[in-house]
Amino acid sequence: MAMVATLTQNRPKYAQHAELCERTAPAARALAGELLRLADEDAAAYAACAFAMKLPREAFADKEFRDQQIRMTATVAAEVPLKCVERCLDAMRLAEMLAGRSNVNASSDLRVASLLLEAAADGAAANVLVNLPLIGENEWTKATEASVDALLAEVVSIAKSVRAIVAGGEARAPIEILPDVPDLPAA
Repeated sequence: MAMVATLTQNRPKYAQHAELCERTAPAARALAGELLRLADEDAAAYAACAFAMKLPREAFADKEFRDQQIRMTATVAAEVPLKCVERCLDAMRLAEMLAGRSNVNASSDLRVASLLLEAAADGAAANVLVNLPLIGENEWTKATEASVDALLAEVVSIAKSVRAIVAGGEARAPIEILPDVPDLPAA
């Protein structure tokens, strides 16, 4: 999406979308960086959870410690991909803002972005859900399951919208009041 915004900037034909592109290009780059960082964090969280699952089961003290470690590491292994789903939604919202408001010669890249973000969100959501049973049913796991389902539904809905806008090829009116770009945590 950063590339699409950049290819649109400084083009007289798209002057009415200049501010949108100026704000979305760095936001898209930041989100891409955040998603890569989260992928590494997810791998580390999975490794910790897998290690906890291999702890000895024999003695009662070991079992109690093992169960505690599994719950603790599974919680992190669910939280990290949940953040990934949230960032995918943020990125999808940027793609939707650019669809029909950017260089038509790069619009297919928005379609591709919608497909990739939808797949990434779906995979991350699956990683959240697979870890919840390891934690055990509680208020947090119930809320997390509901949250990931709602986030994923929104990602899918916006992805379909992006693809429909791109397929239609119609120019869209400028966004009168640009929404705030998502705040990303410091790396």
